[in-house]
Parts: sequence; C-alpha cells; structure tokens
Amino acid sequence: MNTVNADPAELQKFSDLAHRWWDPASEFRPLHEINPLRLGWIDGKAALAGKKVLDIGCGGGILAEGMAALGAEVTGIDLSEKALSVARLHLFESGHKVDYRHMSAEALAEESPGRFDVVTCMEMLEHVPDPASIVTACARLVKPGGHVFLSTLNRNPKSYLFAIVGAEYLLKLLPAGTHEYARFIKPSELSRHCRNAHLDVQEIIGLSYNPLAKTYSLGRDTDVNYLMHTVAAG
Repeated sequence: MNTVNADPAELQKFSDLAHRWWDPASEFRPLHEINPLRLGWIDGKAALAGKKVLDIGCGGGILAEGMAALGAEVTGIDLSEKALSVARLHLFESGHKVDYRHMSAEALAEESPGRFDVVTCMEMLEHVPDPASIVTACARLVKPGGHVFLSTLNRNPKSYLFAIVGAEYLLKLLPAGTHEYARFIKPSELSRHCRNAHLDVQEIIGLSYNPLAKTYSLGRDTDVNYLMHTVAAG
C-alpha cells in the first residue's frame, strides 16, 4: 500500500478538536461563518441539486451538510476518524444524508474514478505533504466536464501577517499553530497543479476578513485566502 498523503501531526491537531466542530463559538467559528459564502459560490457555479458531490477533507461535515441541504448527493471523506464520528453524529441532529468514509482522496480515485459531478477540497491543501497529489486525485474523481472547487492560503508576507500573526495570535480566530507558512500555496502554483491534472481554471476569487466589522466577504483580493473553480477537460 502506498504511503498515505497526510501529516500525522496535522491529523492529530484536528482530531483533538473534533468534538468542538459544530460549536459555532469554538475554534471552528471561522468555518461556520465562511460556509454560507463558499456554499453559495459553489452552488452558483455548479447547481448542486441532484448532483453527485464529493467533499475531500470533510472534517466534521460543515460544508458537506450544507451541500446536502441544497439537494446534492454527498460523499465526504477524511482521514480523521474522530472528525468523521462527529460528522456522522451530527446527521442525527440535522436530518441530512451524507455518506462519510474514512479514506484518502488517492484511494477513492483508484476505487471510483469519474464518479462525481462536483468535487470540493476546501481549507485542506495547506495541511498535506503533497497537494499536487490531491489535485490529481480530484481530477480523476470528477466526470469529464465536471467541477472541482479548491481553496487554500496564498504564500506571501501579507498572508503570513494576516493568516498566522493576525488570525492565530492577535485576533485568536484560530488556535496558534493551525497553519504552517511554508505550506501555503500561491495561486500560480495551484493553477500549475490543476493544468498538470487537466483541470481548466475558470475563476480565482479571494476570501477576506474585516476585523472591525467581524465579517467575511468574497472579492478580488486573493492575497490571503482564495478559492479556485476548475472544470475537468471533456
């Protein structure tokens, strides 16, 4: 069996916090606050209702459940069993239907190539040793002409200041040590991974936080957080 594309320390970090995933006042508050924005953006591009959707690195299921609520047939995969347990438990509360599986993107790509209309991989690429491998798996998992949505953090002095110094240490939006600057990915680098995987980049949009208003918004500023919409070659 191939080595799993995961950092045990990163998995442990999120597993330790898994029980707090659905607490909107917890360390996962930013995920709760950005979810309506990213969900609306994805739905606007891919019309989720009735689509077979895969959420890679689904964690506790915030995005996966949101897509299910819009009528998608959702599968969520993650390598943290604790996070998946929390995700499965929350389905009893929400009443939504998501098929959660404990496996890697690469393993599922071997098992079910071309199965999904839409693949999402949000806030995960900066936590794995080989992000290009994940992008390639996304491309293998999606149907020709299907949509792949990615999000991560840009790598530059501003992103270091905002995402690590600001978000983790000053504003305490995230636990200290959540991110490692060296693993941030420039849009040009992620675009190259996509091209190599035969995914055509359609749009790159920024996600910004206003600390005064304490609100998030989508816009042109991709200096810190950004989302990418790609379509698989037909």
